[in-house]
Amino acid sequence: MPRYKLTIEYDGGPFCGWQYQDNGPSVQGALEAAVKAICGDDVRVHGAGRTDAGVHALAQVAHCDIAKHFAPNRLRDGLNAHLRPHPIGVLEAEIVPDSFEARFSALKRHYVYRIANRRANLAIDVGHVWRVARPLDTDAMHAAAQRLIGKHDFTTFRDTECQAKSPEKTLDQLDVVRNGDNVTIITSARSFLHSQVRSMVGSLVWVGHGRWSADDLSTALAARRREACGPVAPPDGLYLVRVDY
Repeated sequence: MPRYKLTIEYDGGPFCGWQYQDNGPSVQGALEAAVKAICGDDVRVHGAGRTDAGVHALAQVAHCDIAKHFAPNRLRDGLNAHLRPHPIGVLEAEIVPDSFEARFSALKRHYVYRIANRRANLAIDVGHVWRVARPLDTDAMHAAAQRLIGKHDFTTFRDTECQAKSPEKTLDQLDVVRNGDNVTIITSARSFLHSQVRSMVGSLVWVGHGRWSADDLSTALAARRREACGPVAPPDGLYLVRVDY
């Protein structure tokens, strides 16, 4: 039975997240419905990351096993035809060894968080960036962000419903970059805890507003208590941009 690797982009706005849930439409559910429309079988589509409700992806990776053999390009085109009008696009399909696992074979995941740091309301990017009206000191944010690099217990930045076995993660990158009114937070790690990126972003915005210093961020990290975290950033600005294998 061939195993297919899918590279997928989607607008997370209409979905309850990647993972199938009873309380609303999911990206996983839409993909599985498209696979069934093509092959007639119920097939589980396994994703590299379980993005939350409203979180977007530029290159989510998934795998699935389909009894019928498809040329990769025909599978891609067939899935896209059945995914309409959902805001999901299968960018690429390829046949991979049975040992490939979208989640467990991943070596690193890369996310970006987009902030529009401006007074004006959003017109074009509604639902796709977080508008922060008050000025942000992005130099202070970047300097503070470096306190989180490395291996730490990230309990403070972990959702209370996180199912990870350990709160320890190794953060490889956390950069804050400004280009005019556009602020981008770039982060990479082998894996992240539930809501970790959004929790870190919200706390960094407190630094940018001068409410917290870099030392305050370090103190929050060391507290290992969820209550020590700053506000959780909304899902609108978060994108899964790449998964390395």
